Amino acid sequence: MKEIKLIAFDLDGTLTQHKSPLSPENRAILEALSKKYKLLMAGAGQCRRIFEQMGHFPIDIIGNYGMQYAEYNSETKDIDILRNESLTACDKATIEARVDALRRDYGYTEYKGNSVEYHPSGCITYAILGTKADIEDKLAFDPDRSKRRKFYDRVVSDFPEYVVFVGGSSSFDMAPKPYDKYHALDRYCKEHGLSHDQVVYVGDDYGPGGNDEAVYKSDISFVCVDDYTKLGDYLKDYLN
Repeated sequence: MKEIKLIAFDLDGTLTQHKSPLSPENRAILEALSKKYKLLMAGAGQCRRIFEQMGHFPIDIIGNYGMQYAEYNSETKDIDILRNESLTACDKATIEARVDALRRDYGYTEYKGNSVEYHPSGCITYAILGTKADIEDKLAFDPDRSKRRKFYDRVVSDFPEYVVFVGGSSSFDMAPKPYDKYHALDRYCKEHGLSHDQVVYVGDDYGPGGNDEAVYKSDISFVCVDDYTKLGDYLKDYLN
């Protein structure tokens, strides 16, 4: 094993509660780790959102599964977006026809707002309850992801041009192939002269369809976080 040089992190569920600010306790853990290792965020969302949610913590950020990359600028105390790729040319008619077929086959024909959300990056979201669903309904819909995992393989089969994730509380998120977190980390390693055995990834969403699963199943060392409030316990070997 080579000496670990880089620790990469997921955000929601790993460092914070979903869509919530970074706590002082976990910020202190990152500060301690940064004295020994290079730190990196590898997120599903945009770099700016991740940076704001982390309270401007000084860290480089991979966003949108690798389509976006930002480096922290110590002079401005802000991030500089160095890469912002997008693949927006998609056939919305065929996408929505496939989603409609899924709705009919699995009984999710009622929804609020739009059935599909299209993101500037080229990622899409199949919002099972609709884009305007009440937050209470979304949180109660599928907390253990069992409903979506019943037809996850069908969604993967119906959308071969996308990497499909069981996303959020009531949706499927899709990124244009080959973008996923493993692809993003592999690209980062090549660009920065790192081998995979010099990298550790820390994430919580490593189950079937999770957006950390590709890294979990790869040759990169993985620290599984099941309770973000106990982050220090999972990382004690790296903090000592």
